Amino acid sequence: VRGSISVGGSATAFNTSSDYRLKENVSAISDGITRLKLLKPYRFNFKCKPSKTVDGFFAHEVTAVPEAVSGKKDGTEMQSIDYSKLVPLLTAALQEAITEIDTLKVKVAALEAG
Repeated sequence: VRGSISVGGSATAFNTSSDYRLKENVSAISDGITRLKLLKPYRFNFKCKPSKTVDGFFAHEVTAVPEAVSGKKDGTEMQSIDYSKLVPLLTAALQEAITEIDTLKVKVAALEAG
């Protein structure tokens, strides 16, 4: 099984296979903040719905997570983004930031105690 769509009650889940047995060449994301800085979020509306403003990206600019983008810039079909594929990068960047914050808290505490 390489993913599934589950429907139950009032929810639909789009599941991506993630079992460790399907993966190889695994390495931790160590440059999350650096790659996250490459993302350019915008507020905009779609031309078909001018009264509704949303947050998002231009697909061709999402170079930090190319596997999240389908299609080619200015191709015959419009590009799209699978936003769920941004989650691992966002998580890694947040974890890096938390580690930096914790380090800074220790340094500040040491300075205040000294």
